[in-house]
Amino acid sequence: MTLDILPESIARDGETAIVITWSDGRVSRLTAGQLRKACPCATCREKKRADQSADEGSLKSLTLPVLKAEEARPLTITSMRPVGSYAYNIAFSDGHSSGLFPLTMLRELGA
Repeated sequence: MTLDILPESIARDGETAIVITWSDGRVSRLTAGQLRKACPCATCREKKRADQSADEGSLKSLTLPVLKAEEARPLTITSMRPVGSYAYNIAFSDGHSSGLFPLTMLRELGA
């Protein structure tokens, strides 16, 4: 993505998605689930790495994970705020709010 392609608008699409209209005319629809799964924060990166290591290891645990009440409800985006002119901080209904999503990443996710 070149630096001259920027979001012209970002709008909610119901409770669980956003729609970004880019300056080149492209429109991207991103769900809360897509964004949460792609979260680039250090905690999420470490969790993904640990999960991958566990998958490559021996037998998986037969126990089911215990979910917090926030995790059991449908995932929504609770807020978005710009960080400078290069990223957005997105907060989710499961309580997670530490990820910074660069515009380049949002553009790639919407491809």
